[in-house]
Amino acid sequence: MYFEQLNATGWAKTYLLIDEESSSALLIDPVYDFMGTYLEVIESKGATLKYALATHTHADHITACYSLRETTGCDYVMWHSTACLGVSKYLSEGEAVALGTFSLKAHHVPGHTNDHMLIETPMHLFTGDFLFTGKGGVGRDDLPSGRLQDHWDSLKKLKELDGHLLVCTGHDPPGTEMQTLDWNREHNPVLSMASFPEFEAWQNEVTAGLGSVSKIKTALPANLFGEIPEVIPWEMSS
Repeated sequence: MYFEQLNATGWAKTYLLIDEESSSALLIDPVYDFMGTYLEVIESKGATLKYALATHTHADHITACYSLRETTGCDYVMWHSTACLGVSKYLSEGEAVALGTFSLKAHHVPGHTNDHMLIETPMHLFTGDFLFTGKGGVGRDDLPSGRLQDHWDSLKKLKELDGHLLVCTGHDPPGTEMQTLDWNREHNPVLSMASFPEFEAWQNEVTAGLGSVSKIKTALPANLFGEIPEVIPWEMSS
């Protein structure tokens, strides 16, 4: 399987998977701002986009999933109880998406959002904003539909998964090296916590230092209703 993280700028991560035998491609958490680049890369690989998958409802950028479905006819994939419109394929616990000869399995992990899921392949674990690398800990739970207790409870799901899986996060500082789940079990502070109060205190401290999400008023409605706004504020200032 061909694997690449495509975003050259910013902290958001978008992953391209291609089954080379069938030339079938899948994008995980594509960002609308870079949609043209994604399509160019896929074309250059001689592949056809079959799926655009969102691990959860994003609040910090506009997803390209809906637009990619309109442009290419690919399936837009999310967790079955998501509130997002325009989704064409819904996944339930343990359900898999077939990408040629490979299978990608969904695991529901509410917390950062109530529709968050992990995506497991034989080699990778795509964690969205549920789990970050090492000291990055986990994503914040104070945004719409986020729940601290749910996030803590969902961390148990990681215990069922193989430690060799490469953790591919939805955000990390530029230059962060991807590590395995076993590595994160040793180096991610959240994964060594013994109680919910400890997790709650950590989350509250980290969240207090993050401030507001600047793009949420534009990005969240766009993602929920599957509509690209006529005016995207950050494009005007770039």
